[in-house]
Amino acid sequence: MTLISIGYLFIGSFFGLALRIFLNKNILIKKRFYFSNTSFVNFLSSLFLGILEASNSLNNNLFLLLYIGFLGCFSTFSSFIYELYLLLRKERYISFLRLYLDVIVISLLFFYLGYYLTKVFY
Repeated sequence: MTLISIGYLFIGSFFGLALRIFLNKNILIKKRFYFSNTSFVNFLSSLFLGILEASNSLNNNLFLLLYIGFLGCFSTFSSFIYELYLLLRKERYISFLRLYLDVIVISLLFFYLGYYLTKVFY
């Protein structure tokens, strides 16, 4: 890996992390919704991934910048796993299954939405 590649990875990671922290601190999901800020960020990440995949115009440096750097730090898979762990620890098995299935299914739908909209309008 070259120094330029590492730079692309670092820049993408920095902005992905900064945006995730900003959204987690400033976007408050109301209690009436089942999803947390972590789920919201994962939905957005899936949408962005679908858009990038549909555009299919990335070279190696843009791949490092956007896919691995930005989306790798923007998505919050480890936080999602921790939320699942807490539900299991509290023995809230129905909530665990609901969160797991809802986030996976909705994330996949957001990916497809981004992919489909990009193919239609791009």
